[in-house]
Amino acid sequence: MPEQKILLKDIEVEGLDDIEVYRKHGGYESLAKALKEHTPDELVDFVKRSGLRGRGGAGFPTGMKWGFLPKDVTPKFLVCNADEGEPGTFKDHLLIDKKPHQLIEGIAISSYAIGANKAFIYIRGEFAHGAQVLEKAIDQAREKGYLGEKILGSGFDLDVVVHRGAGAYICGEETALLDSLEGERGDPRLKPPFPATHGLYAKPTVVNNVETLSTVPHIVLNGPDWYAGIGTEKSKGTKLFCISGHVNRSGVYELPLGTPLREIIYEHAGGIPEDRKIRAVIPGGSSTAVLTEAHLDTPMDYESVDEAGSQLGSGAIMVMDERTCMVSVAARATKFYRHESCGKCVPCREGTDWLCKIYGRILRGTGRDGDIEVLLDLCDNIYGQSFCPLGDGATIPITSSIQYFRDEYEQHIREGTCEYPLRIM
Repeated sequence: MPEQKILLKDIEVEGLDDIEVYRKHGGYESLAKALKEHTPDELVDFVKRSGLRGRGGAGFPTGMKWGFLPKDVTPKFLVCNADEGEPGTFKDHLLIDKKPHQLIEGIAISSYAIGANKAFIYIRGEFAHGAQVLEKAIDQAREKGYLGEKILGSGFDLDVVVHRGAGAYICGEETALLDSLEGERGDPRLKPPFPATHGLYAKPTVVNNVETLSTVPHIVLNGPDWYAGIGTEKSKGTKLFCISGHVNRSGVYELPLGTPLREIIYEHAGGIPEDRKIRAVIPGGSSTAVLTEAHLDTPMDYESVDEAGSQLGSGAIMVMDERTCMVSVAARATKFYRHESCGKCVPCREGTDWLCKIYGRILRGTGRDGDIEVLLDLCDNIYGQSFCPLGDGATIPITSSIQYFRDEYEQHIREGTCEYPLRIM
């Protein structure tokens, strides 16, 4: 199945980050259509009918999320989550650097639909170049009348602000992001209440991912039925898949949801170097469960990946060949989550530290009988017990790697090493 480029259309065009080049390729036609031909309620209905689901990882229906906002409360805010801290994920970075006006157009349409006159782009601190690209694009859009007061002669006003984070993974969680945006420490909030009613500055707020918002102009321009005709019955549209690891052509590929994992790896990403076999695949970023070669025919849509025992997540596919030590992969992921834990709750703060200590001794060759059971017991005390999903994400690489590669853990504990030479540390 060939790539179906919607978000990535014209991505290789030189200077597409400039507003004049973007307009030559159809840019801002969708915003003009939305303001002149549709009411906000019609646009919300468009997005609901399209079947667009959040592309940040959770996959929640976007139109439904918009519909939760109360009608009689002002002001309302739209926040674009451009934090993108999930290991293996680099799609939003590409959209920001190469096609920023597509995102700005999506933000403008979405803000009009939900009744927001102020929007924020919360961008990861490491994306310094992307922040500069966005600030320049916003200035251009304001100068041409696509932002600011009475946009394109309508009665709709919108101001967009770029806010740089400080590189904390936890701020990818929407409520921690909102705390950070308010100038506080980026800690997750207790839910309920949800951002739809008590978000930024305790006002109704929609938080959407870069890929999600960038899709909106195409739905408005081509219609919800067009978008709903792509993908599967329950997972509509295309998805940006980030492919990395042991493949010949790593990169970002835009494909219809439901494209088989095997096809993505072998046809689009060019297969495995030196024709080695696949040992494991992480299908949706490091916080999703490991799959094996036996799962390669799984269609990459939300429902099918769930049935296979993992999650589609952010669509970050990380491929590991037959040389890879899976104990070291799980240990590396655990170190990441220990480092990125905000420390707010005991299960995550203390649990990830203990997990790292156990992995440390296993990989040093001093593992003990019962260490596998201790790992699983710790995961059981973290999963579902932590304040936010970071704790859950920390346990998933461990439990899934033990599920499929328990013999390798046992070999490490018994012999002090394993037969797989490639350590991911």
